[in-house]
Amino acid sequence: MSDSSEDNGDEVGVGKVGAGSAAAGKAGDSSAAGPRRFSVLRSWKTAPYLIGSGTAMMGDNIEHVITYWVLWQKFESPALVGFQLISHWLPFLLLSVYAGSLAERFDCRRLIQIGQIMFMVVSLCWGILFLTDSLQLWQACVLLVIHGLAGCLWGPAEQMMLHDFVDRKELPSAVRLNATFRSLGILFGPVVGSALLLGVGATWGIFINIVFYLPLTIFLIRTPFTGHLRSGGVRTARTTLSQSLRVLIDVRHNRAIVGMLLLAALASTTIGAVLQTAMPVFGDILNPVGGDSDFTYGVLLFAMGAGGVLGGFGLEATGWIKAVPAAAALAAAAMGLSALLFALTSHLWVAVILLVIAGVSKITAESTEMAIIQLEAPSEIRGRVIGSYATFGPGMQTFSGVTVGVLGTIATIPGAVIIGGTVLAIGAVAIGTYAITGRRNPHAPIAT
Repeated sequence: MSDSSEDNGDEVGVGKVGAGSAAAGKAGDSSAAGPRRFSVLRSWKTAPYLIGSGTAMMGDNIEHVITYWVLWQKFESPALVGFQLISHWLPFLLLSVYAGSLAERFDCRRLIQIGQIMFMVVSLCWGILFLTDSLQLWQACVLLVIHGLAGCLWGPAEQMMLHDFVDRKELPSAVRLNATFRSLGILFGPVVGSALLLGVGATWGIFINIVFYLPLTIFLIRTPFTGHLRSGGVRTARTTLSQSLRVLIDVRHNRAIVGMLLLAALASTTIGAVLQTAMPVFGDILNPVGGDSDFTYGVLLFAMGAGGVLGGFGLEATGWIKAVPAAAALAAAAMGLSALLFALTSHLWVAVILLVIAGVSKITAESTEMAIIQLEAPSEIRGRVIGSYATFGPGMQTFSGVTVGVLGTIATIPGAVIIGGTVLAIGAVAIGTYAITGRRNPHAPIAT
C-alpha cells in the first residue's frame, strides 16, 4: 500500500493549513478517474484507522459483555439494567451536537485519543474493583456514565477524520467501510467477551480488554491528518452548548440533511435497539422442538450482525448504492419490512435469512445517511451537523426501551416489532419523498 500524501507527512500539521490543502489537492487529482473499490483499504493512511476503529468498537462490546454479566450477578437489579441502556445512549442524545462543535475547534486526533483513554481508564477501574471485590452500585453508575460520554466524544471526531483522509468521491466508500469495520467489532465483540469471561474470568478479561483500544490510540499519534486539513483549519470561535443546537436552524432548508436526520430518528425509535432487545423472546419462539433456546438466540443475533458485515463489504465491492436520499430511504424501508416479516415467521431458517437482509439494509441505510450528511454539510458547521446525526440516530435509542416496553405490554413483543417495522417502512418512504422533492438549497454543496 502506498500513499503520496504520506510522503510529505512532516509538512502536514495542525497549524500548516497550506500543506494540508496541497495534500488534499493531490488526493483529488489521484481520484479524478473515479474511486477504486476498497481504495481506503489499499492505503497506509486509512487502513490502520479503519482496523483501529473496529478493534476499539470490539473493546466497547467486550466491556459490555463482561461488566453487564458481573453487574447482574452482583446486584440482580432490573433498574440497573435500565440504567445501563440510558447511560450508554443519553450522552449521544444530549451532547452529540456539542461534541461536534468540539471536533470543529480542536484536533480530532486528540479528541478521539481522549475518548479512547476514557474507555481504557473505565476498563482499568472495573478491573480494580473486580479484583478487590469492592464494587458498589454508585461506582458502577459513575463508570457507566463515563463510558457513555467517551463514546459520544469519539463519534463526531471519528467522522471528521474520514472527511480529512479522502476526497469527496471516495468519502462514501470511507464512511461505508468504517461502518463495516465497526460492525465487525460489534459482531465479534460479544464472542471475544464471552471467551474471555469463560477463559480467564471477568477480572483479567476486563484488564485484557484495555489492549483493544490501543491500536487506534497509537495510530493517531503518527498520522498527520487532524480532521481539518481539507477544510482549511480549525474554527476558532467558541460555541456554547445552547449555541451548538442552532445547527438545526442552519440546515433547516436542506431537505437532504433534514431527511437523513428524520430517517435516523425513525429507525432508532422503531426498530434500532428494539429488535436486539427483543431477540431473547424470539429465541424462545423460534426454537425448534428439542432445541436449545440459548443457541437459537445466538444464531439470530449473529445473523443480523453478519448481515451488516456482508452488506458493507458487498456494497463496496459492487458500488451499486450511491449516496442519494432515495437509496437511504429505500434501505430504511427494507429494514422495516424485513423486521416486520421476521416477527411474523415461525420458521427459524426464514427468520435467519430475514435478519441477514435486515442487517444489510441497516448498514446500507446508516452509511448512506452519514455519507449524505458529510457531503451536504457546510464545512464551517460540519462537526455539528455530524453531531446532530448522532443525536437523531444513536441518541434516540435512549427511547427504545420505552418503545419496546409500552408496545410490548399492549401488543406483545412480536407485535411491537411488527408495529415498529410497519411504521419504519411507511415512514421511510414518506421521508424519502420529502428529501428528494422541493427546490434544493442553493447554498448547499453538491454531492458527488
